[in-house]
Amino acid sequence: MQHGSSATSVSSNMAAPSPGRCGFFVEKKNRFCKMIVGRGKTFCGEHATMEEGSRSGSRRIICPLDPKHTVSEDKLDKHLRKCNSRERNKPVYYVENINAGSADGDKTVQQVSLCERSRTELESLLDKLRTAVRGLQCDPEDSILSHPVLQEELSNPKNGDSAHKHLKQQSSILGHLEELGLLAGGRCFVEFGAGRGKLSHWIHEALKTRDHLKICEDLQLLLVERCSTRFKVDGKHQEGGVQFERLQVDIQHLDLSKVPLLRQKKLPIVGVGKHLCGAATDLALRCLLETPGLDQETEPPAKRLKTSELAADPGPDSGSLSDDPGPEQGPASDFVPGSGAVLGLAVALCCHHRCEWRHYVGQQFFLQRGLGAAEFSAFCRMSSWATCGLRPTNQNHPSQDPTNQRRDDEAHEAAEETDAVNGFLAADEREHVGRLCKLLIDSGRLHFLWAKGFKSKLTRYVDAQTTLENMLLTAVPPPPPPPDQLLLICTTRKTELMMSCSSTQRNKFVFVKKSLLIVKIIVRLNVLNL
Repeated sequence: MQHGSSATSVSSNMAAPSPGRCGFFVEKKNRFCKMIVGRGKTFCGEHATMEEGSRSGSRRIICPLDPKHTVSEDKLDKHLRKCNSRERNKPVYYVENINAGSADGDKTVQQVSLCERSRTELESLLDKLRTAVRGLQCDPEDSILSHPVLQEELSNPKNGDSAHKHLKQQSSILGHLEELGLLAGGRCFVEFGAGRGKLSHWIHEALKTRDHLKICEDLQLLLVERCSTRFKVDGKHQEGGVQFERLQVDIQHLDLSKVPLLRQKKLPIVGVGKHLCGAATDLALRCLLETPGLDQETEPPAKRLKTSELAADPGPDSGSLSDDPGPEQGPASDFVPGSGAVLGLAVALCCHHRCEWRHYVGQQFFLQRGLGAAEFSAFCRMSSWATCGLRPTNQNHPSQDPTNQRRDDEAHEAAEETDAVNGFLAADEREHVGRLCKLLIDSGRLHFLWAKGFKSKLTRYVDAQTTLENMLLTAVPPPPPPPDQLLLICTTRKTELMMSCSSTQRNKFVFVKKSLLIVKIIVRLNVLNL
């Protein structure tokens, strides 16, 4: 609520409020409020707390649950029972801070804006950044795809520029899901940060068009959004057979293993998201891959294999990180070839300046490079240069460049801090530094996915004219090892086990161990359909 004064307190030389308009004087704007008032009223609903001697015998008071709105004093009890800010019963899938990350890593870091840092500190941060990104491929490949289900809407002249840009992004995401083999029935699509739910809408339309209504019996669409959203598309998907459900909960507190919809058919999961803001990406990754008991709800996960026994990439995908093996590229052992519950994911990234160290899944990746929470905080701030770096240093207003399309329906605000580098970095240099910061943060996410047994990748899924936040994170489990290599692994493990036993133990258990080994090989070959 804006500070001001009533009409009676305004000096006589000030103009009176317009007829039928509010009598509250807004000092900040040096004018009267322009809201329309009710019959016989002096003030509008927003400033009704100033009303004295109301004819209705009641006055407006500030809601005790939320000071952002007011309520009639005589209707307070009724309002408190239905106020949107009232405390509600927590759903069964609400587990506080289950995806927040370890509290041990929640170190209190003093937040220092870039404009408060000296030139020496900024140069030191840039040196650390250049050292940290050494060995990473700094230019992810372009992969702008499309899906035929959106072609009609893309060609519709009634769609404005903003709608057209969103449709292009949704079309490319569906194209990537198709390319990865994830766009099919028999699974549950979980859309994080769903908003109106348009991405889930097009996923359903794509499957319905291709497989008609046959897939509706084994298709689930779960939309996760913490805010109440207007103009949702949920009502378009209430026909029989389609399970289209929305959860109004923060991803930080969502336990997927307790969601009733997922427990019904226990379908494998595909995670999707369009512009999953800042820390929400890390929360979603934890929600998918670190939820206790989630992988037990479907088929059991594959057996852990040592990295020395698997002919797979030694680290994250070469499109984003170097192929140079070593401790920086992943754990030394216990490589997990994919979760039994999650088939893959495709998430459009954005707003790295809103990431938080506690939630960040790439902490180990940063620590291996001699970086910590302080550097992470600074790099998050510098990452905004990638989207506002086109702005010349002597301008205080947003760029009019048509490629600077940051203000769209998602309203992701970039934390621009360019004053600190006036005369230090040119606009194009700031943009490049911002891109490096985003790449480093996203590489930590790739490292996390690799440690969980997924083959992950960063690609530019749309052009910069559509959106400057045009990076897509995808991940799928790697293919299983060939049968001859699997037999070699089993034989090697048997030898290692026998060598670790005493002679008495070998004689006593050799028959049982050989029998179990044969059973395991047969089961494994059946799983691989060989």
